[in-house]
Amino acid sequence: MRLTPLLSFGVLTAQALVLPQKVPDCVTFGAGVALGTYNATLLNTTYYSIGSLNTSDVLNTVAFCELYASISYGTGNDTLIFALWLPDVLDYDNRFMAVGNGGMAGVIDYANMMLQLNSGMGFAVAGGNAGHLASLNNGGGGAPGVYLPYLHDNDQVQAWIDDAISLFTPAAKALTAAYFGRQAKYAYYDGCSTGGAQGFALAQLHPELFDGIYAGSPGNWYSHLALSFLWNAQHTNTSATYLSQAILNFTGNAVLAACDTIDGVHDGLIEDPLRCHFDLKSLACNGSYSSTAPGTSSTCLTPSQIGAVEAIYAGPVRSDNGSQLYPGFSFGSESAWLLQEGILAEAFSIPILQNLVYDNLAYNSSTFNWASNVADVDARAGSLIDEISPDLSAFRNRSGKMLVTQGWADPLNAATWPIEHLEQIEDFFNGDVSDFLNLFMVPGGGHCGAAQTYPGVPATYHTVAALVAWVERGLKPEEVLSTDPPDGSKRTRKLCAWPATARFVGPDANDWNSYVCE
Repeated sequence: MRLTPLLSFGVLTAQALVLPQKVPDCVTFGAGVALGTYNATLLNTTYYSIGSLNTSDVLNTVAFCELYASISYGTGNDTLIFALWLPDVLDYDNRFMAVGNGGMAGVIDYANMMLQLNSGMGFAVAGGNAGHLASLNNGGGGAPGVYLPYLHDNDQVQAWIDDAISLFTPAAKALTAAYFGRQAKYAYYDGCSTGGAQGFALAQLHPELFDGIYAGSPGNWYSHLALSFLWNAQHTNTSATYLSQAILNFTGNAVLAACDTIDGVHDGLIEDPLRCHFDLKSLACNGSYSSTAPGTSSTCLTPSQIGAVEAIYAGPVRSDNGSQLYPGFSFGSESAWLLQEGILAEAFSIPILQNLVYDNLAYNSSTFNWASNVADVDARAGSLIDEISPDLSAFRNRSGKMLVTQGWADPLNAATWPIEHLEQIEDFFNGDVSDFLNLFMVPGGGHCGAAQTYPGVPATYHTVAALVAWVERGLKPEEVLSTDPPDGSKRTRKLCAWPATARFVGPDANDWNSYVCE
């Protein structure tokens, strides 16, 4: 039901700027607001007391008012749904937080919303479904030969990454202002993977919306990320080139043994894989290496397996001139590669080629030409889903701040891509950009957190707290705390602003205070 408009948010009236005597009743809130300026319609409201909402086995520690609203956008009848969680007035600290999406989106990330609500930082929290429904798109996952409606609607494709957050944020901010009687003083964004790409889209295309942006494991060169999945699948798709988990573990253990102590401590991690120099051919069946790792059944690599590993290290290149299309994977990530051997290509590369690029569900991806067909991907997909412009001038000029994290053992994204993109941004600005953008690489880190094969690595990155301190107090983060390893230990680690890395100075290898960034 569309509610009767009593207050326009196109221009805030004097009444809207006056602090209310009390926060409106959640259930009846909305009867006094008009969201037509934002093509928005308030759908319903619900109040949750402390501990009354369970999201991914996490209960809310803050009572809040939940609002659902829809946004009409595009040239057709496209609709985006978003949720807004407004904490009780005593728990609100004049901060607005929007969260992003993962994968092909189509659902609201309630888990991240709950994390931000429970953070103790006083956020009003909003999240949307990116402008399409997973339920109408194969449950939110791609597969070969499956029709995905949203990839055939350019408005929905544009909304998916480029505009997903910008579509609902103005309306969510207006509702927040109406509820508390004042505008939020600061606005933040938190997203990872596709959400990391959405973060770069905000800095590039919608720089006015947020004071601070966190972008984790960013897939912002999305079209070529999908090409990397296809490349790796094609180089491991025979019985001779397939790399079993045992082979991957064997290779990863050998690399780790060679490069573990780069940071001055034997801790089962490679702090900076770019400083690791390992001869893969030493693992050949006529080579010099012999495995002593517990549980490792493989003891050498065949020539075909070595070729497959080298192809994944190299990353996709054009077949005509050898130019790089996307970075390859780094030393120390080998044990996480199994998804690269076909699963990711079937979930992303092939659906994007069949639905978005060629509009042909019978398209055979094995015929993809690594020279001439790259232009098709760039024109028909990259133009809609890539957020790689180095020109972030507008965001920088309004004093926006951005933090990026990337795990070195990410099973999806080649870890050096954020480094390369940072260098592109530095080249554009002709120098250091750490006054507004800092990248933190995570040794043993996975995709948006833990890597399955590094359970002892702290996987909670305290980036939001660092971002708030940077935006509101000018405290530029040179280091970020990481905590909570999946193995349940109390180990903490220090993440350093790239190109600095952590060096162990003692005494306790499990305490982040025992490391310095240099």
